[in-house]
Amino acid sequence: MIQKLFTSLRHKSTQSPLKHDALFNALRANEYARLDNAGHVYLDYTGGNLYAESQLMKHQALLRENVFGNPHSTNPSSQFATKLTEEARQEVLNFFNAEDYFCIFTQNATEALHIVGECYPFGQESQFVLLADNHNSVNGIREYCKSKNGAFTYVQTYYEDLMIDEEALLRELNGHTEKKHKLFAFPGQSNVSGVKHDLSWIQKAQDRGWNVLLDAAAYAPTNRLDLKKVQPDFVSLSFYKIFGYPTGIGCLLVKKSSFDLLKKPWFAGGNVTMVAVLSPQHYLHDNHERFENGTVNYLDIPAVTIGLRYIESIGRDILSERIQSLMQYLCTELRNMHHATGMKQVNIYGPEDRTKAGGTVIMTFLNPDGSAVPFEIVEQKANEHMISLRSGCFCNPGIDEIFNCVTTEELTQFFSGRTKGNYSDMFNFLKKMRGAVRISVGIATTKSDIDRYVKFVGSLRDQHI
Repeated sequence: MIQKLFTSLRHKSTQSPLKHDALFNALRANEYARLDNAGHVYLDYTGGNLYAESQLMKHQALLRENVFGNPHSTNPSSQFATKLTEEARQEVLNFFNAEDYFCIFTQNATEALHIVGECYPFGQESQFVLLADNHNSVNGIREYCKSKNGAFTYVQTYYEDLMIDEEALLRELNGHTEKKHKLFAFPGQSNVSGVKHDLSWIQKAQDRGWNVLLDAAAYAPTNRLDLKKVQPDFVSLSFYKIFGYPTGIGCLLVKKSSFDLLKKPWFAGGNVTMVAVLSPQHYLHDNHERFENGTVNYLDIPAVTIGLRYIESIGRDILSERIQSLMQYLCTELRNMHHATGMKQVNIYGPEDRTKAGGTVIMTFLNPDGSAVPFEIVEQKANEHMISLRSGCFCNPGIDEIFNCVTTEELTQFFSGRTKGNYSDMFNFLKKMRGAVRISVGIATTKSDIDRYVKFVGSLRDQHI
């Protein structure tokens, strides 16, 4: 149905400033009508994508019409569940052109990252390098590194555009030559600013003896990731970020040549080919099953196949072009909005050239005198207009510290002598704003959504909040 719809509308002319507007307006009407029925503007696609109606219908039909059993058997119901699980696994590998990888199904991208943190051979002879622009699920890997007496360092991003400090990163990658195991972790796209970090760093790091962990959770939904062209050792993904349904399934893609680097410190059901009790020995699987603990989510995994094929039916390149035009339109409109005092209404962070970023942007709302409006108030007022956006620090403290100009000394003073704390404690201590407002667009976003958000921003003109 989707393919026929797109074929019929592909060459239809439009006066909209947005690319492929007729195509995506039709998609909105056919697959996401619930948004307009509820008068809802959804602008939190980086938080979670929206599912299409046809995805639900196909998955529900599959569940209604068939009998599924736990895959760890050879009875007919188990064989059927195994067949669809392996079909989904192959669909994932095809989608990312990843024939040189194992696809390990996980609960989410965080669990995928947890596997790497737990199993990478950190030790006294290891070095872990991270970007300051990393999700906390990547930041947390440093605790495994620390606990095994490894060292870690952060590379900052520039305040002006939130992009990588390339000189600092090169110093790190060229250094640590004495270390045996070196891991570099960075996001393909920032979950906060939307900045697309240059994937050529993967090969540059590997040429210098580093393993590379690519967090692709924010990148994969609207960009083509071809794992023949770039070949990180490990890739973390979450499928609801790509096509909305189902939640609770992600994967870790592990390059086959790097598979044996990961040393699993324990085992569970599904991990072993043989285990004994009277003689405490065990043998682990030599493929994805080594890291799929217990029973996989065999009822929902077939929906991954449906979701990936849905995205392919639209076209990833078309979707990427659409997102780019949405963000260009949004940012242009916002930059032209000012209070009567001449002060701009919002301060947008990140690169001015939006081709260097994806469908996510962060901003601080400003009062007529230039003071910042607390993000909680902005979200509260957006709620009143039935606009779903996201505010806060977005599980990425590094970027928040950069654009709010928080210093190392201030953070050291705050954490000194404390055993617990939260956002309010830090705000009261630093007397500095933390957090921002994040807008992210996606597959079902229309020009009318952007216009309603811009109108909302305009409604706050000349108000001191």
